[in-house]
Amino acid sequence: MNNKIEKIKELNIGKVEENVSLDKYTTYRVGGVCSAIVYPKNTKCLIELMKFLKAENIKHKVMGKGSNLLFSSKPYEGIIIKLDEFDNVKFTKNKIQVEAGFSLIKLSLMAAKKGLTGLEFASGIPGSVGGAVFMNAGAYKSDMGYVVERVKVLTPDYRIIYLENKEMDFHYRTSFLQRHPDYICLEAIIKLQKGKKDAIEEVINERRQRRVESQPLEYPSAGSVFRNPEGEFAGKLIEDSGLKGKKHGGAMISDKHANFVVNYDKASAEDIKYLIDLAHDTVYKNYNIDMKIEQEFVNWE
Repeated sequence: MNNKIEKIKELNIGKVEENVSLDKYTTYRVGGVCSAIVYPKNTKCLIELMKFLKAENIKHKVMGKGSNLLFSSKPYEGIIIKLDEFDNVKFTKNKIQVEAGFSLIKLSLMAAKKGLTGLEFASGIPGSVGGAVFMNAGAYKSDMGYVVERVKVLTPDYRIIYLENKEMDFHYRTSFLQRHPDYICLEAIIKLQKGKKDAIEEVINERRQRRVESQPLEYPSAGSVFRNPEGEFAGKLIEDSGLKGKKHGGAMISDKHANFVVNYDKASAEDIKYLIDLAHDTVYKNYNIDMKIEQEFVNWE
């Protein structure tokens, strides 16, 4: 792998970090060491990198801010691609043209300052715009599918195309991109509505306070572990199964909100996965409900 990383450096497509511990790049603060992280400077550089990785048959993954991923503790013998350099944003009236690497929280706060409403739900989601589009991230009965007008993507055959909202096939915590992971989100056009700045900021502040009171924000986590089953709340099902506060190694099913697994004391990825599997299997056994996991497990094969 070392000689292949040297070849990537020779391509001069962006910063390359070698032998990086992924616990610095995920909100769970766990994960093994990856061979390298590459930060392409622009779309042309990204295409050059993707062509090289495909030609050399190198394992790779595009990653946002690591807020919905659980890497195993094993070495990731491949390349992590981070689009942090894709961070341009442009406001035109009630529309935002924003690149995939831009912070979703930062974007929602910028929109609020400009008196644009519709993105308040995202003010507590610690991901990138690209990751949020991929996951169809949401909260408070809204999600990206309500505000994204179209998405600029790189296709598996290196074409740059636009997918309209309907083509993105947004549904609860899923999208076209999740079902076609070889497509890469480069940019989104987000359409909002004019509103009153004070009222928008009040909603954001009120929800921030509610999160502080109801969620274990003091510990590393990846937010809600499970999607809410229809007509049910995942947290309540886990709590009613007697698992609230359950610990394994340095991980815990939060005693504040049972749909969170937290890294409360130097947990390993395996500690966290044990509790996720335990919650899923116990709820299935007790209620015959197959809860869907929101987070993505990486490098567990």
